[in-house]
Amino acid sequence: MAKYLAQIIVMGVQVVGRAFARALRQEFAASRAAADARGRAGHQSAAASNLSGLSLQEAQQILNVSKLSPEEIQKNYEHLFKVNDKSVGGSFYLQSKVVRAWERLQEELRIQAQEDREKEQMPKT
Repeated sequence: MAKYLAQIIVMGVQVVGRAFARALRQEFAASRAAADARGRAGHQSAAASNLSGLSLQEAQQILNVSKLSPEEIQKNYEHLFKVNDKSVGGSFYLQSKVVRAWERLQEELRIQAQEDREKEQMPKT
């Protein structure tokens, strides 16, 4: 009886161990894929996200912009900044989020402009 119980326990541990190992491999693969995707987005962009505390996607959602258009960003920023002004009953917290999102998008525009200049300066072969 004890022999069968020990076999059942060993078999159960093996099954759980294999499942855990498979889940760990999948997590490593997903992590590597996410790191590669961030790497393609550029190291400067990732650094800007770390400094501002907002990712590019979060900043775009806050200012309600789908693409990085300076005119659209500025228009939405001005509107949201005025709407959330404390003197008109707005929220200082939301207004500060709007400012941080605008700063993050401005930094992204600067990074893109710099990358475009670098591409133009590269010798054509």
